[in-house]
Amino acid sequence: MSFNELGLSPHILRAVKELGYEQPTPMQQQAIPAILAGQDVLGGAQTGTGKTAGFTLPMLHRLLANHGRGGRRQVRALVLTPTRELAAQVASNINDFAKYLDITTLTIVGGGKQDVQAKKLKAGAHIIVATPGRLLEYIEKEEFESHDIEVLVLDEADRMLDMGFIKDVNRIVEEARYRKHTMLF
Repeated sequence: MSFNELGLSPHILRAVKELGYEQPTPMQQQAIPAILAGQDVLGGAQTGTGKTAGFTLPMLHRLLANHGRGGRRQVRALVLTPTRELAAQVASNINDFAKYLDITTLTIVGGGKQDVQAKKLKAGAHIIVATPGRLLEYIEKEEFESHDIEVLVLDEADRMLDMGFIKDVNRIVEEARYRKHTMLF
């Protein structure tokens, strides 16, 4: 199977090819079609099996397919990660795959300057990659709008729970209750 056979946008496939990916991993072969079909997904695999691309590529395809809802950039996808390092890595991967798309990504993590992040959050982005604690701060201040979230991804969900983020994650999941699609990896 090739990436071309998965039904992804030509713009996404162009970025995938330029990044040197030739064939989807077994994780991606299973996850991508299920996600494109609108199914909620629970994926578990070792590091290095392509989980990030497994949720990112179909997420971008979905956002692109439903693109163009007017005006301000609305948050349409939320990716939660347990650490700011992972958040930065995931955001970088999303940006690499979205190279030829008019889709913006914003990283919201602890350790960053809150005023700068708040300003960027107010300006809007299509995808937010965040750590639970910092995002919850913006939710509590009513500076984060979750009504337009279509896709919620919990990356390294098991690790987030092991680190004690269960209450924060539950609160964020409740905030994003209007979502159409949920993925846990």
